[in-house]
Amino acid sequence: MRVEADSNDRGRVGKVRILGIDPGSQQTGYGVIDMDGNHALHVTHGQITVSAEQLSDKLCQIFRGLSTVISEFQPDECAIEKVFMYRNADSALKLGQSRGAAITACAERCLPVFEYTANQVKQATVGKGHAEKSQVQYMVKVLLCLTGTPKADAADALAVALCHGHSREGILRLKAVSATRQGHAL
Repeated sequence: MRVEADSNDRGRVGKVRILGIDPGSQQTGYGVIDMDGNHALHVTHGQITVSAEQLSDKLCQIFRGLSTVISEFQPDECAIEKVFMYRNADSALKLGQSRGAAITACAERCLPVFEYTANQVKQATVGKGHAEKSQVQYMVKVLLCLTGTPKADAADALAVALCHGHSREGILRLKAVSATRQGHAL
């Protein structure tokens, strides 16, 4: 197993730290951002390259790699891409198993896990639900003011984190409006 990272060491400044995960049986991308209101700050991103042959060893590498990322960067919440149906059932099953290892790494640390479809993630970052991977990479680079373009798996993970960060802010605003209308302040 090899864990690659590209970090921003400006320190933790946001109100909430989000770990985005793009699960895969060969490459699992991750991205960590800090959200302060609608402002997102890049913390780190990278990918866990799975080198094992046996399924149990692959899942263990994903679990351990993400556990290391969680220990180092201490996210408050996690967001992961939902499984969508492939034409090949075997591919969907492998993706589901990789997601399970990733979710377990988050759950072991009692982190809340939020799920988003690929279309929701692309809509939130690119503005259209059927965007190409290169468009996601470009928009993640622009939105997070990165100097280089992240690899596809890491860009997807950062996009998942951004999607959650902006969705989260909208949900909090709706709760505040609802509480105010009912005569309760938050």
